[in-house]
Amino acid sequence: MSGIQLESILTEARVFPVHEDFARQANLNSEQYAALCRRAEEDPSGFWGDLARQELAWDKPFTQVLDDSRAPFYRWFADGELNVAANCLDRHLSSPTRNKAALIWEGEDGEVRTFTYGQLHREVSRFANVLKKLGITTGDRVAIYMPMVPEAAVAMLACARLGAIHSVVFGGFSAEALKDRIEDTQAKLLITADGGFRAGRVVHLKQHADQALMRDGHSVDKVVVLRRTGQEVDMLDGRDLWWHELMQDAEPQCPAVSVNAEHPLFVLYTSGSTGKPKGIVHSSGGYLLWSALTMRWVFDIKPEDVYWCTADIGWVTGHTYALYGPLAVGATVLLFEGVPTYPDAGRFWAMIERHGVSVFYTAPTAVRALMKLGEEWPGKYDLSSLRLLGTVGEPINPEAWMWYYRVIGKERCPVVDTWWQTETGGHLIAPLPGVTPLKPGSCTRPLPGIFPDIVDEEGDPVQGTEAGGYLVVKRPWPGMLRTVWGNDARYLETYWAKFQNRYYVAGDSAHRDADGYYWIMGRIDDVLNVSGHRLGTMEIESALVSHPAVAEAAVVGRPHEIKGEAITAFVILRQSHVQDDRDRLTEALRQHVSEAIGPIAKPDDIRFTDNLPKTRSGKIMRRLLRAIARGEEITQDTSTLENEETVRQLGR
Repeated sequence: MSGIQLESILTEARVFPVHEDFARQANLNSEQYAALCRRAEEDPSGFWGDLARQELAWDKPFTQVLDDSRAPFYRWFADGELNVAANCLDRHLSSPTRNKAALIWEGEDGEVRTFTYGQLHREVSRFANVLKKLGITTGDRVAIYMPMVPEAAVAMLACARLGAIHSVVFGGFSAEALKDRIEDTQAKLLITADGGFRAGRVVHLKQHADQALMRDGHSVDKVVVLRRTGQEVDMLDGRDLWWHELMQDAEPQCPAVSVNAEHPLFVLYTSGSTGKPKGIVHSSGGYLLWSALTMRWVFDIKPEDVYWCTADIGWVTGHTYALYGPLAVGATVLLFEGVPTYPDAGRFWAMIERHGVSVFYTAPTAVRALMKLGEEWPGKYDLSSLRLLGTVGEPINPEAWMWYYRVIGKERCPVVDTWWQTETGGHLIAPLPGVTPLKPGSCTRPLPGIFPDIVDEEGDPVQGTEAGGYLVVKRPWPGMLRTVWGNDARYLETYWAKFQNRYYVAGDSAHRDADGYYWIMGRIDDVLNVSGHRLGTMEIESALVSHPAVAEAAVVGRPHEIKGEAITAFVILRQSHVQDDRDRLTEALRQHVSEAIGPIAKPDDIRFTDNLPKTRSGKIMRRLLRAIARGEEITQDTSTLENEETVRQLGR
């Protein structure tokens, strides 16, 4: 095979040059970028070693940059020692940054709390002393199951301060999901809350935690409970302890434990094709280095910026770009408990105005959902503080990109469309806002030190720009995952075995245009085989959303006795078209896709809906859509959905 043949690539023709004003003040200019890329190519050890020494504070300097003796189990800076929490907090205390806002938190009800770097250091030290009194030591695993509140960040940093390994479980996950993660890591302690607030509803976290711990013989000794909602909860005598009571007498000083650079910082679970989540293990030194570098390079972060990553702290985006990365570089971070449409569709834009946000990073699903509601909502607010926009989580279709650039950024803010994964630790392919001309829908070019390629089924590089294939990374980088927790064999099988350990296999399909820009077409398993033609779901979705009536679309395949797979599209209309005749619109959309891609890509079935089944992080659960398209009974866990009623509506 010569790769995944795409009948027609929806490559955006428009190119947006770098704004001269932005380029003049950018952390990286074109000459610096070119020099970094040359150094990474010619002297990788010197490249990474110098960056690690410049960016991080080491308790024990490393002497070896990369140990590849057990590849693909790579080890970075392995004879060096440091502490992640000290790099995020302590080293800022001897500078004016001590009195700068580290975290600004806004609750769903509008409550605002601010922590300077000095105050956050004090809170983290106090809670680290609480953990020590509860018997937590270096290497112990701690499960964190909390709402999006500052105490979640404090808990993570306190674990890092002691060298304990945290496993954050997103507060929207079910009791069963929490139980599975506790069992897999053998967590000694669980940190949770009485509940949380989401879209005006109370999420019963303590109740779910109790259900997760019902099985005899679980590993959890103690449960620390934060009082957030004030609701009555059951407290098991001898096991359950209130956060506020433990913190009353906690000392505000706690020495940071120096750990090996390869010591695991956290285990974070991501979905697996088998249905059993994979515990992705990230190191301390390499992960923190890549988090900090990408903050400087991609977000062009400045001391005066107010930076807002809308991701929940329970996801890798929240780990890297709402906590560790920004704190490592001394940034001011905005954290938000709620959702973008509560109490109304202006919440995001009101918060940008209220807090003077300058760098804004969110998911394409949020952009599309807000785009659907029209321009009047952002038009009510002053967004002039913004200077940079970003997207994360999945490819952004060109129409949503243009709306974001035009309506939110007023055509003056670069849009950094970032490609990365839980496994990569941070951005791998993304625009550098002072260097890279932008193409809507493309994550553009790899960052310095990252060497991707596109290969066919045999692992040979794909030639030409009209062919897609497997996206792979040819060289290791410091922020990469180290293994799957407790399962080295699964690490090898999932990420390396496909091409005999030659490349890291991302699992995404992509193509590269004549300018060397990368276009992510979706997961390899989201490629449809229609009458022998391989079609990426992403390009069909992009074709649908490019129609003026469509706000969002999701495409899946279902078995077809003649064509192999038939195409089913789930479509959300813009408000201005919800009253349109559906039969006419269906035919118009099928013809629109035919013209954009080719007749082979015309959806066999178009279903109009008000919502798509999304997780609380904004990702579309395409497995559920596939089951619905096939008329199958839903047997999967739907407790992670934002709105479970969506599945019932779609299945009618």
